[in-house]
Amino acid sequence: MVFPAVARLRADVSAMAREIHDYRDLLAALTRRDLMLRYKQTAMGVAWAVLGPVAQMLLFTVIFTKVTTLRTDLPYPVYAYAGLLPWNLTASALRFATVSLTGNTALLNRTSFPREVLPLSTVLVALVDFLVAATVLVGLMVYFGIGISWTVLLVPLVILVQLSFTAGVALLLAMANLFFRDVRHLVDVLILVWMLASAVVYPIERIGGALGRLFALNPMTPIIEAYRAVLLRGEPPAALPFAYAATVALVTLCIGWFLFHRAELRFAENI
Repeated sequence: MVFPAVARLRADVSAMAREIHDYRDLLAALTRRDLMLRYKQTAMGVAWAVLGPVAQMLLFTVIFTKVTTLRTDLPYPVYAYAGLLPWNLTASALRFATVSLTGNTALLNRTSFPREVLPLSTVLVALVDFLVAATVLVGLMVYFGIGISWTVLLVPLVILVQLSFTAGVALLLAMANLFFRDVRHLVDVLILVWMLASAVVYPIERIGGALGRLFALNPMTPIIEAYRAVLLRGEPPAALPFAYAATVALVTLCIGWFLFHRAELRFAENI
């Protein structure tokens, strides 16, 4: 038996997915435009996608190997970079998605198209940056003698779960910022706190008690740990935590897309 609300949500999400498929050329064009605008008139161009996570990796390596010692099962530079790489994908996508509607008011006023392509295009731009910066992770793996296992075939699945979760949150933030413009100021704070509550630069199991149990509910932790498992440890992701993250990702995407679509008729009033 399928509850009416669930059936209606499923039908709405299916219709929205078909609409995005129909406008896939526009989504690709917006992604190309955003990529060109982001690196236009910069001396280093797309190399900035690499510089950010590399600088962060070096900073945390100094802190956790020179200032204080943090024991990890992997060489710390590659451990940290494998966490910072996917984290920056989500963080960058959310920062740009938050202002994707308010920054394209002329396009919103003049053209009829599914508005969700604007925040979704920022997620795709962040994915391109992620793929470029991943070349450094490959170099670190070679340097530290970490071989490639069959589990690398699971990387697309991990990316899909992360993109689904990120897209859902991106839609919610873009919509919220259109109605409440101070949301964009809160996002940077949210991202910083969220990073510290994820397994980005330290093993999350080191946090015990109630705070540790709270951090365990963070879906980004099993996603980041899944990257380390399939790429660095040569093992599949932990089944239950990753299944939890995948479920949260799917629910977040469906709810975010559904609420965004329902609020779309009110966007013109707030531009």
